[in-house]
Amino acid sequence: MSGGETINGVPVTEEQISAWAAEAEVGYDVDALKRRGRGRPGRGAEPAQVVALRLTTEELAALDARAAQEHKSRSELIREAIAAYAA
Repeated sequence: MSGGETINGVPVTEEQISAWAAEAEVGYDVDALKRRGRGRPGRGAEPAQVVALRLTTEELAALDARAAQEHKSRSELIREAIAAYAA
């Protein structure tokens, strides 16, 4: 596979793609998929709220650099910064 595609940092191989295609051709248990639920998993007992945030190009670049350095997502880094500020 070209482009170095990854899922959660793990390279996607041609063998994995073939296995996914074979699985899809056999078919999926629709009832099991529906039980799994939709969307991202919750972060707590109550639904989380999405908050929009505007950042400059420089702020975003600094955030991304720090997130990469700490092997975290932007969201993780922002949540940690808010928790530290609120403490």
